[in-house]
Amino acid sequence: MTVNTSQIKTFIQAASTVINANADEVTELDQAIGDGDHVTNLQRGLSTLDGLADSLAGLDWSATFQKMGMSVMSTVGGASGSLYGTLFIAMGKAMKDKDMSLCNMADAFGQGVEAMKKRGKSDVGEKTMLDVLVPVANALHEAAEQTQALPDVLATLNQVAEQGCESTRDMLPTKGRASFLGERAIGCIDAGARTSQLMIAAITGVLGETAV
Repeated sequence: MTVNTSQIKTFIQAASTVINANADEVTELDQAIGDGDHVTNLQRGLSTLDGLADSLAGLDWSATFQKMGMSVMSTVGGASGSLYGTLFIAMGKAMKDKDMSLCNMADAFGQGVEAMKKRGKSDVGEKTMLDVLVPVANALHEAAEQTQALPDVLATLNQVAEQGCESTRDMLPTKGRASFLGERAIGCIDAGARTSQLMIAAITGVLGETAV
């Protein structure tokens, strides 16, 4: 897998495109059981990262992820800003003096998701974005161990992300505003899980086209 930081703008723009295309759907999900500002916060963060992208080209992956994390942490409101900022910062620390191999990416993403769990004091099964990100991190780690071909890895990650997103439909929420709704939130997909799944699909799509 050959990916360098000069390609980061392509990944950010792919994520922005898919979030914008599905903004109405996600806003409806978020208004049903959340605060209704999830898409707005994500769009602000992605716009900030897009503006930062040119300055990231040429940096190593550690510096890139840490700079992204600090930027997201300082500009994005709501839980998303704190959690995604934490993800990137932890990934940056994990990628110190490392190249972007599948094994290194799996390790860094896994450490980033673990940091998110600690930051949000949450885990799988609580109707959050972690219901997508944790299974994806596990699948990525397993793929790296088995040295699977990239197309197979990407297909697996998409499938796992979709299953994780759908799994939130029947969950009882325990975090945020949704937790106050109790059983009335059952039947709704979590907005954060949906946007996580969408962005994973966008990133794997770019990787499928550009990585060799």
